[in-house]
Order: sequence, then structure tokens, then C-alpha cells
Amino acid sequence: MIEVSHLTKEYHGRPVIRDLSFTVEDGQICGLLGPNGAGKSTIMNILSGYLSPGEGSVTISGHSLPQEAREARRCIGYLPEIPPLYPDMTVQEYLLFAAELKKIKASERREQVLRAARRTGLEDVMPRLIRSLSKGYCQRVGIAQALLGSPPIIILDEPTVGLDPAQVIEIRTLIRELARRHTVILSSHILSEVQAVCDKILVLSKGELAAEGTPEQLSQKLGAQEILHVTALGSRDTVLSAVQAIPGLEEVQLEPSGGEGEVSLTARCAAGGDQRAAVSRALAEAGCTVIALTSEARSLEEIFLALTARAPGSGGEAPAADESDASGEKEE
Repeated sequence: MIEVSHLTKEYHGRPVIRDLSFTVEDGQICGLLGPNGAGKSTIMNILSGYLSPGEGSVTISGHSLPQEAREARRCIGYLPEIPPLYPDMTVQEYLLFAAELKKIKASERREQVLRAARRTGLEDVMPRLIRSLSKGYCQRVGIAQALLGSPPIIILDEPTVGLDPAQVIEIRTLIRELARRHTVILSSHILSEVQAVCDKILVLSKGELAAEGTPEQLSQKLGAQEILHVTALGSRDTVLSAVQAIPGLEEVQLEPSGGEGEVSLTARCAAGGDQRAAVSRALAEAGCTVIALTSEARSLEEIFLALTARAPGSGGEAPAADESDASGEKEE
């Protein structure tokens, strides 16, 4: 299990992670979803032990960071967004080298490498130079090195970035297979990516948790919202007042109207459900004839963009992606 409690991390005096708390249960596939600058890579670098936590606590399989960093690292297999591959090595040479770096016993290295290669579909390319491999196979090599040592937790940073559609499907299938034996955390800025493979999603916006839940829960909670489009005859103030008085409607906004005496507006149904009958009744009681009244579902993509654009508590600061850590790497 991974437990993060009230985590805050700063770069050069500016917080890029703000009071973040979440848990990941054993065997889950958890997705960190957010645009560039949301804090995904910082979180993964902290979980993998590359960065120390600021304020708050982080526990990996019962080991606290940074106090028990060595023990925690043994529980983690990590694939950065750009896999640290050596193009002039063969796949087998690289994986044996990675096994040595992980201090796997010499007597066990070859068997562990072969096992990781089988699980990631690399058996046929083991003698090939890494520079001759496609992007998809390079990702597989990176995942294979993360599996060495049989860590219970696998962390994948943007595992499908730069892949073609067929390769994306292959890596998604591989991630689902990994979840049979490992807890998997992956980051992405693509909504469909995490929806396709994750049991749990954490939506991040500039270092804060904007929403969390299963894909189904997020779909039900966020995708149920409806946008109403209303056109009625009457004065602008009368139509606007009648609609604004209806409970459960938010963000009532006037729109350009098509004719004289017509008033057009849009409104969001905060509580979900169909509010067209309530709008029609309220306008009729106010003496305003309804000319058009339609509704449309708000897509999850729109909800994601709205959540990640709000950046609560940011105070108008520049995106975290503008900040670099001491090693010169940019936060994403």
C-alpha cells in the first residue's frame, strides 16, 4: 500500500505540491491525471525516492520516506517518461546491467532477466541493439528493467507518450497484465489513457487534488452534468431572474439572441438530472414564452479541462512547469 498524507513540496520557495493526501491499495492500477505542470512527475519522483518529501508523510509498503528510503526503493520499479536506455547495448546486455545495478544476486540475474523479458514480450529481440528498436519496444525494455527484482509496486511515468495507436494498445494490455502481480501507478495527461486501464483516478491541478474516484464514479459524478440552452420571449431581466431562481442551476449566462424580443441563455445543471421542465414552468409563470429549450451532456473531457483550469489556491501563479528543481529537471 502507498499512503501519502498532507504532502507539500516546494521549488525555490514556490509550492508545486500542496497539502496532497491519497492512498493506493495493493493490486490497484492508479492513474495520476493532469496537464503538464500539475505535479505528476514530482509525485512520482518522491514515491521512487529520487526527491525527498517536503512537509507531510509518505509511506511505501510500510516504509516511511525519507527515513527508510533504501527499504522503500526495494519495493519500487520505476519507468521514467524517457527510459534511461543505452542504445549501443543489446536488450539482454542492458537488462543484465540493470539487474547488477539493482544488486540482484549474480546467480539470479539471468533468470530474472529472462522472466522480465517473457512478461514484456522481449524474448525475440534480446540479441538486438536497443537503438534498432521501435519506440514501443523501447518502452517494453524500460518496463522490463522496472520489473527486475520483483518489486510489489510499479511506477510508470507517461508510459504511452510518443507511441502509435497499435503500440498504445499493446502497452495498455501489458499494464493490465502487470496489475495481476503488482500495484501500478501511472501518470498521463490524456483522459482516455487512464480511463482505459485504471481502477482509480486522481485528477491533479497545479499540485492539488481536484477530484478522485474510479472511472465510473468520475463519469457519474462529473459526466452527469447537463448544459441547458434556452430561448424565450420577454425582457432580459425577467427571463434571467426566472431562470436564476431555479434551484440546482448554476452559471446562468446570457447568449446572443436571434430576433427582436428574444432572450437566449445557457445554464449548468449542478445536481444533474433533467431541469427542462422546471425551466419551462418558471418561464411560463413569469409570462415568458419558451421558443427553444434543449440540453446537452457535458463530456468528461470538458469536465477535466474545467477542473484543471481552476487551480484552486494558486493565486494566479505561473504553472509549476516553469519551475526547475535543483537538478535542472523541469516539473511536469
